[in-house]
Amino acid sequence: MSYERHSPPAASRPHWRERLPLYWQLVRGDRPIGWLLLLWPTWWGLWLASGGVPQLWTLFVFSAGVWLTRSAGCVVNDYADRWLDGAVERTKHRPLATGAVSGREALLVFAVLMLVAFALVLTMNRLTVSLSVVGVVLAASYPYLKRYTYLPQVYLGMAFGWGIPMGFAAVQGEVPPVAWVLYVANIFWATAYDTWYAMVDRDDDIRMGAKSTAILFGELDLVAQGVLYTLAFAALALVGREAAMGSPYWAGLGVAALFVAYQFMLARHRDREACFRAFLNNHWVGMAVFLGIAADYALR
Repeated sequence: MSYERHSPPAASRPHWRERLPLYWQLVRGDRPIGWLLLLWPTWWGLWLASGGVPQLWTLFVFSAGVWLTRSAGCVVNDYADRWLDGAVERTKHRPLATGAVSGREALLVFAVLMLVAFALVLTMNRLTVSLSVVGVVLAASYPYLKRYTYLPQVYLGMAFGWGIPMGFAAVQGEVPPVAWVLYVANIFWATAYDTWYAMVDRDDDIRMGAKSTAILFGELDLVAQGVLYTLAFAALALVGREAAMGSPYWAGLGVAALFVAYQFMLARHRDREACFRAFLNNHWVGMAVFLGIAADYALR
């Protein structure tokens, strides 16, 4: 006698099993680019603060915290943009925009992610814990800025780079001036790469009344991008001088600059797909800078 295995009817499946793929999509688990763009500057700060490879527990706490806070940021961003995402081609299929996930569910997921992240931070010193509270405020408030200001990309840079002062605080017990210069470098860099991202949605954002640097810059967007990247690299050069970095660091900056030049070649006609590819390319910029830092300390 033969037996066939049948899947249980949908009604008998555990509810959480049906929801997990939606939650994974909600936190952008299938799109690691945001996590990587947050990870690289955090690792810049940790390696500079430690003078090389940081303690493993510190590295774990900050790396896991990057994933958790980025995921939580995506959730609160979608919650804040429920009014907008359904009308934007790129975002209209997100779980909150389609109604597949409710606002209450999204807030619960956000709370769980932030509580786990905060539990990890509690293993660090008091200054790091205090700075983490500022990080939560930045992450939770960022999504609402596009309704009121043309500079949400600047605020994103502030939120995405907050791991830099936190990393120095965790390693050194203080946040020296070089950490703040590195933080400023990240703000310029993040504003630039998120402007590429905003250029993808510019027409939809104008139609819906949302604001961004892409709209603010208008026809001067490529010029403004050049200024932002120049300022980012100038700040990174100041960091290199202050931290007495050697040739591997400067080589890393050179490779990163080549990637940026490639981005301008991609996006010179402002095509949506090309601007999105330019945005994605910033993963390699962040990696190049990190490898320069890591190699510099490893070869000393």
